[in-house]
Amino acid sequence: MFERLAELAIRRSRSILVVAAVALVLMGAVGAGAFGKLLGGGFDDPSSPSSRAAVVIDEKFGGETNLVLLVSADGGSVDSPAVRRSGQSLVADLKEEKGLTNVVSYWDTGSPDLRSADGREAMVLAHVTGDETRQQENAQQVIDDYTGAQDGGLTVRAGGGAAVGSDLSSQVVDDLILAEAIAIPLTLVLLLFVFGSVVAALLPLVIAVIAILGSFAQLSLLGSVTDVANTATNLTTALGLGLGIDYALLMVSRFREQLSAGVSVDDAVRSTVSTAGRTVAFSAATVAAALGSLLVFPQYFLRSFGFAGVGLVAVAAVSTLFVMPALFVVLGHRVNSGRLPWVKRRRADDRTPLWGRLARTVMRRPAITALPVLAVLLLAASPLLGIAFGTPDERVLPEGAESRQVATVLREDFDGSEESALHVVIDQPVAEAPLASYAAGLSGLDGVVRVETGSGSYAGGEPTATGPGNPALARPEAQRITVVSALEPKSDAAQSLVKEVRATDPPAGASPLVGGTDAQLVDSRTSIGDRLPIAVALIVVTTFVLLFLFAGSIVQPLRALALNVVSLAATLGVMTWIFQDGALSSLLGFTAQPMEMSMTVLMFCIAFGLSMDYEVFVTSRIKELHDLGEDNESAVTHGLGRTGRIVSAAALLLAVSFFAFGTAEISFMQMFGLGSGLAILIDAIAVRGVLVPAAMRLLGRSAWYAPGPLRRFHDRFGLSEGVPGAATGPAPAPAVNAPPVRRVKDSTGAGRAPGSGR
Repeated sequence: MFERLAELAIRRSRSILVVAAVALVLMGAVGAGAFGKLLGGGFDDPSSPSSRAAVVIDEKFGGETNLVLLVSADGGSVDSPAVRRSGQSLVADLKEEKGLTNVVSYWDTGSPDLRSADGREAMVLAHVTGDETRQQENAQQVIDDYTGAQDGGLTVRAGGGAAVGSDLSSQVVDDLILAEAIAIPLTLVLLLFVFGSVVAALLPLVIAVIAILGSFAQLSLLGSVTDVANTATNLTTALGLGLGIDYALLMVSRFREQLSAGVSVDDAVRSTVSTAGRTVAFSAATVAAALGSLLVFPQYFLRSFGFAGVGLVAVAAVSTLFVMPALFVVLGHRVNSGRLPWVKRRRADDRTPLWGRLARTVMRRPAITALPVLAVLLLAASPLLGIAFGTPDERVLPEGAESRQVATVLREDFDGSEESALHVVIDQPVAEAPLASYAAGLSGLDGVVRVETGSGSYAGGEPTATGPGNPALARPEAQRITVVSALEPKSDAAQSLVKEVRATDPPAGASPLVGGTDAQLVDSRTSIGDRLPIAVALIVVTTFVLLFLFAGSIVQPLRALALNVVSLAATLGVMTWIFQDGALSSLLGFTAQPMEMSMTVLMFCIAFGLSMDYEVFVTSRIKELHDLGEDNESAVTHGLGRTGRIVSAAALLLAVSFFAFGTAEISFMQMFGLGSGLAILIDAIAVRGVLVPAAMRLLGRSAWYAPGPLRRFHDRFGLSEGVPGAATGPAPAPAVNAPPVRRVKDSTGAGRAPGSGR
């Protein structure tokens, strides 16, 4: 297959480039509309009880409170006549807004719960209508029109879920622009140092641009038919830039190596596509498998990254296999044009002595060199023993964000927050007496401040004397109960209260649904926890199968999976220490809180996929040399000597793309960027540089073992190509177009060239 791709590029190089240019323009035109179709949020399971409760409240009660306007009296009390008149006028205007329903204020109800303890502030509660996109637009319009200094000595600030979502969406765009402004110029500079010539350095950026624009076009199309999270654009930029560079770096390095060995341009293209091209194809398959596992989760935040990731990897791989060889044919030896003056001319074999010496040292004393590295990685993983999970709230925003400041005031100055209350919905008629008994029972639970129904209010297990209740909570065909607590939102106690509310006996025949932010957290943890084993199983099985088809050994996939577990555990442990324990909170400017579940799962899948990316890079060259007749130790030493520079350069470039998101103002985007970048560096340096050669030395000949039936299956169906013969170094190489080296079987079932030693 790969030989045919090479021949197509040689015969039709200019046609391929013309088609690619047209496709690039079309993808850019389609992708330009992506931002208008993407949604915020997406962290909740739409089939969970809390999500179903929200649907009932939207349909029958006008929606949950998701916008809180905090009104401050400038130098006085909210009960003064002038302030009261201004407040009532403000509320009257808000009730005329088409995008708002259920507008309730302190001045309407006189409820002391909507007034601060010092009497200087009062709340106006409302529900912003629309889907995620429309809701953000409506919320932003209200915020623009009504916040700030108002007539009558009032100052208005906006909070609540809708305001937080609006702040998050605008901050995501700002963070993306800043990250790109940092990553792209720095990446170009690093590419110049890696390749030493201007033309070679620009080629990876061509693939990166194609991958990014192709993914944006895909997101735009998907956004027309399903829900796609706007944060998927961050992955598109970082991963598109990184993978495009990774794959192009491998291809360009191999092509230049072939030219340095003195072969013709056409033969160099054939050899490059047959070797590096095959590696790119397998690498893309392993990364896509890891990201595709995100599609098992019901939250469209995670599914969006699965869609974006798989599509991006596919575009990056296809463009690398088609466009890059065509560029090689057109450029030929001009790929080295623009050589920087301080760069020395390359050796024909393109080996890196440092990596070769490191591999040789490790393989001499595998236990002594590997054990300290393992000890450090396990120490880094130790914070996982205390890991806790949460969902995003206003604390992921910078402290200066208005919606976060309002949330702080509501927690500290008001007696329980209506916006963070639990909402119990009974979607059927309920008699007044059973409803009152049920509400009284809920009000007696630990941490509950009050319970409100359509017929009365309750506290401490008894009715209160504050009035007849809130008529807006009652419908002939349904009932709604608001449970307000003094507990810290999303704390362990608040989550326990959700379970206690759900465990309380309801009126006979009723099936209550419990919603609210704390209920959403409980349901999200359950939803992700139930599907995580399925996602992990898919990753493990697909990775094992792909690596077996690639290497023809069952030991190599097991080794790769084991080392991946160690490196990923270390990465997640460090992120827990930083973001949950708050080790670097003052330096990075975030508030320590439990690890965001969806982003942690996303980071795991991305880091796993990229680790397998480098696994394939290294294993492909080792296997190539092993199939040419080198013994196991020599193949590992020389293989790492040739791929070490590529892996380290690719890891550095990809890490820069992710580390750029460490400048983000949203804390979970900081975690995503820093965690992904750290995972890449750990894998490239500690795993590929030390643990892989140590494991290969300890495994010896068994590293290439496969049982007889599987060995025969691989011989028949494995996706191996003939061993190319260009410039492979110490082992004598056959001609570029020579037939594959005939292999005989040894006692391990692995192949070796006739007459070769072990």
